[in-house]
Amino acid sequence: MRKAAILACIGLAACPLAAHAAVNPGFDVDAATRAYLNLLQGPARAKSDAYFEGGYWLPLWSTLIGAVVFVALLASGLSARMRDWAERTMRRRWLVPGLYALPFTVVTTIATLPWSIYTDFVREKQYGLMNQTFAAWALDAVKSFGIGLILNALLFIVLFAVIRRFRRTWWLIGSAVMSLFVAIGALVAPVFIAPLFNTYTELPASPLRDRIVAVAAANHIPSEHIYVSDASRQTKRISANVSGVGPTIRITLNDNLLKRTAPEEVVAVMGHEMGHYVLNHVWKLIGAFTIIFLLLFFVVSRAAPSLIARHPRWRVRGVADPAAAPVLLLLASICGLILTPVQNSIIRHNETEADIFGLDAAREPDGFAKTAMRLSEYRKISPGPVEEILFFDHPSGENRVRRSMQWKKDHVPGATIVIPGPIDGK
Repeated sequence: MRKAAILACIGLAACPLAAHAAVNPGFDVDAATRAYLNLLQGPARAKSDAYFEGGYWLPLWSTLIGAVVFVALLASGLSARMRDWAERTMRRRWLVPGLYALPFTVVTTIATLPWSIYTDFVREKQYGLMNQTFAAWALDAVKSFGIGLILNALLFIVLFAVIRRFRRTWWLIGSAVMSLFVAIGALVAPVFIAPLFNTYTELPASPLRDRIVAVAAANHIPSEHIYVSDASRQTKRISANVSGVGPTIRITLNDNLLKRTAPEEVVAVMGHEMGHYVLNHVWKLIGAFTIIFLLLFFVVSRAAPSLIARHPRWRVRGVADPAAAPVLLLLASICGLILTPVQNSIIRHNETEADIFGLDAAREPDGFAKTAMRLSEYRKISPGPVEEILFFDHPSGENRVRRSMQWKKDHVPGATIVIPGPIDGK
């Protein structure tokens, strides 16, 4: 049945006009789209564009700041001294990289802390998206740091063991290890990590829950548990997601979505999230990013040895030396920045598929269009085609509204253009 749903979705996506062209030949998709786009004008649109366009530069600045930190660790000899300390402290060689990872994580976190405070707190507060006080934000940051400390230690132990054991093909096996870590993280995070930051409760019985369960049942999706997170204590953003793999897969909506949107919008968003589940996007993303890891690890494996050899003052003995971590991460971060448009396009493709599925499943084109406009609080609504390819990991709001209105023309008998209410209300 799931295969049938996928094939149906693909068929509708590939040829909607051929199947439904005669339903509403007089419905003006352009006019219906403009009715929604007109909700965002003047200062509100300028603010949205400024926030999102400013974000174009954040990955570049993050990479440059990280590069400065990594080079400083190498040039000062601090990376080598941390390695020496780990070797003196730990007799078991295979655990030395994990011990090295502890001061390495502490130093790099402190060095980049001002930038993290600006991007994750100050900037969000500046644009009215942050609901937390600095103290509350800092507490969450400390939790993230603790988790990162443990994960980095484990990852360093495994990856450097692979590099030592497989001198020539470590990049191949290392990419598989990274994918395994991602899969395990996806399995564990919804149950053990996410609750450290938010409280998750069952969506209470209501007509809205009944509608969501009905959409899920029609598409053969388990709906025993529908979770709500208290994200409003942190952010103003509306959101929902499908997370986990296998037994931990769950569909979650945040309380902002419930508080700030109408029932038809919630159902439309949940239809989209169900699309991620039915179309196996979690596994597809893991597979796609495995290919990215392969390319990234290959480039690093070729560039790192020569870079280390040219700088004997770093006192790095080779790629298998834990002190080489800043070299490997420097090269990886540069490659990751270059590949950002590729990563964005992979995610955006999946989001487009989920949009199409959600429209078919929820049958709420106006609800989905209104939600797309609400997301314009922090996403530029009408980018150029190249701009969308390079910087957007979701379809633009204008494309989502237009797709919704086209679906309405093709599937809703007697469809008329709706003049929607303001974005800040239901």
